[in-house]
Amino acid sequence: MLTKILIVTVLAGIITSLAFGLFHMLKVKGRSKQMVNALTVRITLSVLLFIMLLAAYMTGLIQPHGITPIIQSQ
Repeated sequence: MLTKILIVTVLAGIITSLAFGLFHMLKVKGRSKQMVNALTVRITLSVLLFIMLLAAYMTGLIQPHGITPIIQSQ
């Protein structure tokens, strides 16, 4: 359960950082230090999320599941 909470928290951080980047891009109408910092944080969080998902899968904390295919009778 803790793993899922961490995943959702990191996803929320990515979305928040993306929103801050958009805000600074629209506010300054050009290159700004805050926009670059927000996008750097977003990329860092995205890489962290990928590594975290890979580690959780390899250790068995999370497992993929798929949609059961519908078998059509003829």
